[in-house]
Amino acid sequence: MIRGEVNANNKALIPFQLHGPHGQIEAETAQIDTGFSGYLTLSPARVGALQLPSFSTSEFELGDGSRVMFNIYTAVAVWDGHDRDIFVLASEGGALVGMRMLHGYRLLMDVVDGGEVLIEERLPSPPNP
Repeated sequence: MIRGEVNANNKALIPFQLHGPHGQIEAETAQIDTGFSGYLTLSPARVGALQLPSFSTSEFELGDGSRVMFNIYTAVAVWDGHDRDIFVLASEGGALVGMRMLHGYRLLMDVVDGGEVLIEERLPSPPNP
């Protein structure tokens, strides 16, 4: 289970970890963005500091309909206690966790100042008899 908090600006923030360039684990904090369909965004400066390997460049459509090119990198995140291979988009917007990262999990939030954010693995539904 991953625990976070809703801040005074109504941003749902969660801690997570990424593997650094020398095998170390780097702590990060990211905002949950349910409008983002990818795994994760990080600032270009943070991508550079982590020395993430470049994967590709691709065009994405933003919420306002505009299209923007993003550099994409590969990374290993520690997510809910397990290593997970992910793609990271370099974006000046900072660290955002998207729906691809949340896939297979349940997201619960108390949207009040200091409210709890819980992300827990969703158990498969039992088969129908």
